[in-house]
Parts: sequence; structure tokens; C-alpha cells
Amino acid sequence: MMASPQVGWSGIPDGTKSLVLILEDPDAPDGVYTHWIVYNIPPLDGELAQGQANAKVLSNGAQQGESSNGFRGYYPPCPPIGSTHRYIFRLYALDRYLTLPTADRAAIDQALASQTIAKTGFITTFSR
Repeated sequence: MMASPQVGWSGIPDGTKSLVLILEDPDAPDGVYTHWIVYNIPPLDGELAQGQANAKVLSNGAQQGESSNGFRGYYPPCPPIGSTHRYIFRLYALDRYLTLPTADRAAIDQALASQTIAKTGFITTFSR
């Protein structure tokens, strides 16, 4: 399995209590596929280093949610052979720390709807 990518950021807005990172593929055959959710990232300029473990809690205290396959942690891109898919990284600044009984995409999206104070993102592509 491929290692999670390094992702860095700066310019965290005042009032940020935690960050959420989501990696998704909007071109997946069955609809949007969530490859990675990391939440409760400490609100500092910084990064997630390459090769994060598929653990609930990372070394910086951040937590990982469930990808679309139901497993916790990063799941690498795997578009169908001969196709190119877009992969969207989204970073959200929240006004609170999340306490969630489950950390699937639905729970994260619900929290983001009311607690986001800023967001940013970028798109990359991958082909096989």
C-alpha cells in the first residue's frame, strides 16, 4: 500500500481550535470516494508528514476518521486503468475541538457545517 502524502499548510486564522483534512475523489465510479479524514489537527502552521500510520490517534494528537472503505486512515488513489481522476485535498479551520462518537464522513460533514471558520484546498490528478 502507498504511504500517505506529506501535506503542509500555513496562515491559520485567529480563533482556530482545530483543523480537519479531507482527501476525496469526486470521479470515483460509485460517487465521491473519501480517501482520508484527519481531524483535531493542532491549529498551528505545519504539516502531516508522509507515511502516517493507519491509527486512530497520530503522534501530534490528531485523529483519523474512516475512509469510504470503512477503515481508519489513508487509503491510496486507485482509479480504473486508463483513466485519470481528480483528488481534492480540503483543509478546514474549526472554532472547536471535535468530540465524535464515530468519525465517518457523515459525522465530519455535519460538524463542518456549523463549526468551520475558514477553508482552503487544492486539486491534483492521478492516472493508472
